[in-house]
Amino acid sequence: MGPLIRTIGRALFRAGGLGIFTLSVFDSSPLVVPFGNDLLVLALSARHHDRMFYYALMATLGSVIGSVATVWLGRKGGDRLKKSSPGARAGRVQNMLQKNAAWTLVAASLLPPPFPFTAVVAAAAASKYPRTKLFSFVGVGRLIRFVIEGALAIHYGRWIIRQAKSPILEYSMIALIVIAIAASIISVYQWSGKDKRPAGQPA
Repeated sequence: MGPLIRTIGRALFRAGGLGIFTLSVFDSSPLVVPFGNDLLVLALSARHHDRMFYYALMATLGSVIGSVATVWLGRKGGDRLKKSSPGARAGRVQNMLQKNAAWTLVAASLLPPPFPFTAVVAAAAASKYPRTKLFSFVGVGRLIRFVIEGALAIHYGRWIIRQAKSPILEYSMIALIVIAIAASIISVYQWSGKDKRPAGQPA
């Protein structure tokens, strides 16, 4: 798997903004790509300081477009979302949205995992929160996040480039990809609503 990871990593790196955009679309969808776009923004910004804002914008645009799928599924399957989400977490998300939906969406877009970005966006969509506002707040949060990452990459550029050549990073990426595949399968299964039990039958 190592050579495959290196090949994919090099292809995404060479693609530049397009590679960041692609990873960001997946990252904000029901699929799971943990930190993939963040690592690419850091690596590319560390190498090309003058393109940092471009990379941040491409990452933001990809995130907003990727969240379209999450919003659509949230609106189509609001009840299914409640069934597939752990009760305690779903309750916390609903409480946060009721208190301040705008701040919750910005925070979910700005903060890294384990803050439940997809669950927050889906819950907002299921509650019929206006899509224009939803995408705007997601865009604001993501743009702040990626600009901060780009600025840190410029400041710590040499250290980041050295780490990018480390075998530890390669092993970490392999682990992240395995986690991403497993989590994406679970996520898609839950969203597909393949619960065949008759209505009213206990789980």
